[in-house]
Amino acid sequence: MKKKGKISYSKYGYIFCIPFMIAYLIFHFYPTLYTAIIGFTDLRGAGKISFNFLKGAQFFENYKIILTNATFHIALKNTVRIWLCNFIPQMIMALLLAAWFTNRRLSIPGQGAFKVLFYMPNIITAATVAILFHSLFGYPMGPVNDLLMKMHIIEKPVFFLQSKATAQGIIIFIQTWMWYGYTMIIIISGVLGIDPEIFEAADIDGANGWQVFWKITIPSIRTIMLFTLITSLIGGLNMYDIPALFVPNSGPDNATLTTSVLINTLAFRGGYLKNQASALSIIMFLIIVISSAIVFYLMRDKDEAAIKKYNKKVAKEAKLALKEKKTGVENE
Repeated sequence: MKKKGKISYSKYGYIFCIPFMIAYLIFHFYPTLYTAIIGFTDLRGAGKISFNFLKGAQFFENYKIILTNATFHIALKNTVRIWLCNFIPQMIMALLLAAWFTNRRLSIPGQGAFKVLFYMPNIITAATVAILFHSLFGYPMGPVNDLLMKMHIIEKPVFFLQSKATAQGIIIFIQTWMWYGYTMIIIISGVLGIDPEIFEAADIDGANGWQVFWKITIPSIRTIMLFTLITSLIGGLNMYDIPALFVPNSGPDNATLTTSVLINTLAFRGGYLKNQASALSIIMFLIIVISSAIVFYLMRDKDEAAIKKYNKKVAKEAKLALKEKKTGVENE
């Protein structure tokens, strides 16, 4: 008999999800699926284009071309190098600042102002930042050159963007400067979610600030650290705005060429090789998925995983014992 007076609100959750699902299917799922399909075709050209699936041994031809392309290897190395070299100092700065702002033994005046100043670079659009730094390091006239000459550090203007190491170094600095404030805010939110009684117990036991940070704070924000690492990994391997706009034509010897810049170059410049650009997009998608899976595995909670494994084993043994018992009863 159907109960009266009981209202189910679960359907409203599904109704509210409909606009998001429609937008996701149209603007995300469909383009991703279409990109994957194009990677197996001969689609190219800016005007009237052909769309024919490759057949037989040529089905993976676009992927073979990309994987054996020396330019792709350079772009992938640049992307990984730039991401790692900006993520490590970014994370160190964010952790130190988060530890400073959340230290219960310190009373920092103007905390809110400091947080706003540190987070502010993230509000500025990447295109604006790229154009700004391109002007700062301009040649032969630019603020950096003028300042160094007035301080008698250099005698004549230096073309900073002509050096491979300098061009990459500036991009690394820009990425670190733009994102360390965001990472700091995320980590602070995680630290503030820790039960204060844990810190009080540590104070009673006589733990110093360094011990509290490494033994309590870091293990307690494992999930936040995982979120930060995954989002940074995805964003770093999709880096486009700063490298594309800061140095024209990817700098000396493709020093600032990233995989996203290469995808844009293949698809919309030169030969309009949309098929190869799509293949490269799917390759990067797979690299990100595999890398994220590895990070999830390495940063998993081993104790929790062991408990789940044990519970699963016990449940399996109990199910097997119950099955054997039923079989024995039936045989009798």
